[in-house]
Formats: sequence, C-alpha cells, structure tokens
Amino acid sequence: MQAKAVANSIRIAPRKVRLVIDLIRGKEVGEAIAILKHTQRGASPVVEKLINSAIANAEHNYEMNPDNLVVSEAFVNEGATMKRFRPRAQGRATQINKRTSHITVVVSEKKEG
Repeated sequence: MQAKAVANSIRIAPRKVRLVIDLIRGKEVGEAIAILKHTQRGASPVVEKLINSAIANAEHNYEMNPDNLVVSEAFVNEGATMKRFRPRAQGRATQINKRTSHITVVVSEKKEG
C-alpha cells in the first residue's frame, strides 16, 4: 500500500529540486523531514510540505501508521517553461527560460523483518 502527493508547476528549476529530492529518497519520513529542515536550499520547504501532505494522505485515505512510513519514491519532472526576454547590448535581446517543476513523493509502509 502506498500514498502519494504531487505538486505541479512549482516555480523552481527541476535541476535544483533534484538536489534536495536525492537527499531524502529511501529514508524514513521523520528522518527525511529532519534532513529538509536543516538543508539550506530553496526547494527544501516545498519538498517538506509535500512529504507532510503524503503522510496525511497515507493516514487519512489508507489508514497507515505515520510512524512506519518510508519515502519509497521521489522524483521531479520538468513542467512548462515560461519564456522571457532580457535586453542586451547593441539593441539585441536574449531569451531567459523560467523553468517549472512537477514534484512527486510516494510514501509506503516499511517492510517488516
């Protein structure tokens, strides 16, 4: 049994979120939240909120015990890119890509034994 939480179109580049997600994959949820609280990256609060949402989903929708949960899957996909232009020298303009992320966290109960 597993429960998941998804955050779509978060305005942080996927590459930056992956650095944070890689820290918590496979960890117990309590340990994962502790790691995120002490990680100084912009994506940490977003991922922490998502884990708390996945825990709540597991508890309320599937009647799992929150003490036995593990982050079984965590991944980031690229969302829509907002394209903006910045003026440059000699009347030129260059494109700025403002990237977004679709973040998914899946929690499941620990295997006994």
